[in-house]
Amino acid sequence: MVEHAPSSGGLALWVRHADRDGSVVVPTSAPGPGAALRTDGHTLFYEPAFDALTLPRQTALVAHAVLHVALRHPQRLVQLRARLGDVDAQLFNLCADAIVNSALAHLAWLEQPPDAVRLEQLLAESLGQRPDATAALLHWDVESVYQAIDDRGPPSRSRPDPNDSRADGQQGDARPDGPKAARARMLAASQPKDLEPAADDTHAPEREAEATREWHERLLRAHAADGAHSMLRALLADLPRLHTPWEQVLRTQLARGLSRQPSLSWSRPARSWLANQGRTRSGRRLPWEPGTSATRPVARLAVVVDVSGSVDSTLLDRFSAEIDAISRRHEAPLVLVIGDDAVREVRHCDAGHSRLREIRVQGGGGTDFAPLIAEALRHAPDIVVVLTDLQGPTGPAPRCPVIWAVPPAWRQATAAFGRVLVMH
Repeated sequence: MVEHAPSSGGLALWVRHADRDGSVVVPTSAPGPGAALRTDGHTLFYEPAFDALTLPRQTALVAHAVLHVALRHPQRLVQLRARLGDVDAQLFNLCADAIVNSALAHLAWLEQPPDAVRLEQLLAESLGQRPDATAALLHWDVESVYQAIDDRGPPSRSRPDPNDSRADGQQGDARPDGPKAARARMLAASQPKDLEPAADDTHAPEREAEATREWHERLLRAHAADGAHSMLRALLADLPRLHTPWEQVLRTQLARGLSRQPSLSWSRPARSWLANQGRTRSGRRLPWEPGTSATRPVARLAVVVDVSGSVDSTLLDRFSAEIDAISRRHEAPLVLVIGDDAVREVRHCDAGHSRLREIRVQGGGGTDFAPLIAEALRHAPDIVVVLTDLQGPTGPAPRCPVIWAVPPAWRQATAAFGRVLVMH
């Protein structure tokens, strides 16, 4: 790979490589038999069958798996499942395979398997679309292909077949394929799965965002350096997207709102004036130099919780941990306003002790943010954070900054004022 495409082939040097001797127990949700090379998004696992392949076929499999890692496909499966709930791992795998196969199809120095399904084939067979390979790669990413093809019906009441790889090791009722999913699965019937379950890094979003940023930059540099010899046919729509975790955005916004801004204080001298004892080296008196002091001795944070919203307990726990950490860092006491169409409860909490986890969210009711924000403003906060689904009138804009923290299901919601922050 490095001989033919020095930069993009060199992406393999950023990946871990490991042999399997056949005695390794593969997880139940891992690819079925037949895959000579698998990856979990960090490591390439070589099965014993890999040794029997020709060099061009080995090169094709390694290039294929390396692009899975570089495009973050196993991690994106985890993220899509967190967003949609039910994601068929086999369908997602064949969508990711189709994109990678089309990206590598222009290279004559590697030999793809004869049953390798390409993106343009998958679109033609499942969706009836017939773009050429370059146009398809520039338009479709793995998430959009998967969601266009996944037309499975509601769960059936029959017990799922434990030998069916579509169950992906999950318990629950099977969902029968619709016509699109059935055609896609039939097209790739002989193509083994090569994506193993990735570690769930949702608890460390900053680390995952940094890894995505690094691979994005590596791909761009490699493609630019290799030019026509690049392993990527075009700059794919499937390039890993750079995403700043909502926790990091929330910390930045609250740090700005709660930071103590220095101002001149004529009641105390500057440190430089004190250090020189008010005189120059020759003994002459220096003019008075005022010092600085914080504009406010204590920063104030108001958190409004809409108890009629659709915030699950996991997201509420993460939000609570961030709010507590930020308020503790800035020594900012909290005013907690709880309500829906009216204020139900007001709590005054010490820095780092919001007790947000104790709040019970009751879905289905109406919301009016005007009385909730008005109550928060009575306590003269420096910044207001509203945890809600943004389904209700917001009232007039306050003078202080407002952050609307909304769950992923309400990412399209808009606010008349303030900043909307989607909590993935």
